[in-house]
Amino acid sequence: MARIHELLERTKQASASDLHLATGMEPRVRRHGALEPLPGWPVFDAAALAALLREVVADAQWREFESTGDLDFALGLPGVARFRANYLRQEHGPSAVFRTIPETIASAEQLGLPDAVARLADLTSGLVLVTGPTGSGKSTTLAAIVDRINRTTARHVVTIEDPVEFLHRPIRSVFSQREVGTDTDSFASALRAAIRQDADVILVGELRDLETIALALRAAEMGTLVFGTLHTNSAAKTIDRLVDVFPAEEQAQVRISLSESLAAIVAQQLLPRADGSGRVAAIELLLRTSALPGIVREGNLPMLQTVIQGGRALGMQRMDDALAALVEAGTVSARAAYLKALDKGRFEPLLREG
Repeated sequence: MARIHELLERTKQASASDLHLATGMEPRVRRHGALEPLPGWPVFDAAALAALLREVVADAQWREFESTGDLDFALGLPGVARFRANYLRQEHGPSAVFRTIPETIASAEQLGLPDAVARLADLTSGLVLVTGPTGSGKSTTLAAIVDRINRTTARHVVTIEDPVEFLHRPIRSVFSQREVGTDTDSFASALRAAIRQDADVILVGELRDLETIALALRAAEMGTLVFGTLHTNSAAKTIDRLVDVFPAEEQAQVRISLSESLAAIVAQQLLPRADGSGRVAAIELLLRTSALPGIVREGNLPMLQTVIQGGRALGMQRMDDALAALVEAGTVSARAAYLKALDKGRFEPLLREG
């Protein structure tokens, strides 16, 4: 057994989300959002860590890492978990981060997602964006929505990921899960092909460039249900980011396309629970209403907060309202909510009360 397998098993046993390995440092794991040393392991020098990392990749992968200084791949340990791995070269030598991917997909109910988020699985077309910073649970939320699709409808679902994370076993739906770099050259080329592959649902692991975003919009306009992720923390910033990727002379047309295809934005952040038992998601949710297309076309993004506030009966909610509800319920501390809030002033009285 490769020595790194033992480290990964310890990571899973510790209920940690990530394993961090770096030259000149002992292994550390992230539990409930905080990094802590993994007991019983030495500090690795560059040669020792390189030998450890080399054990679990193919020759071609190692050559890629040596050539570029970066490598992304997925690693499965039967009976333990799958891990999303990133190797990187930094000033002192090699480093790596392994993200734990549960072998079983948690349902929306198990994750505590709002019903309105779970019901996104019932959509048949449009663009749904799940956004948030790295490590905020975007992939887990998307997996729960896609799992609901799988359990309730018969559709062809194409996922395009780098690397493939959650593995979906066909129940009612058919899956084509494609890994960038292994099964396809790029997100854009796979997305272009998916449009011709009778896909009912397309999941794009990351909308990272102009071509991929343009193709995702096109697929949604053609009647496909498209899910994608971005590293933004609100509905307004998400729309801004999508439009700003394009040259100025194209942005008016992009706003029109987005206004016609945008179905929902789920912006989420993870916060530590007040009792120290784990983390919980705070979610801002924007759904398509009759007012939304005009706001997107005109770029009147400050009005989005009014739309969300007016759509509470549909399940829409603002980020700060979600954070306030978590504080009121005693689920998270006022301090944790303050750090994530968009309107800090709203939470300052709660800090004084605490």
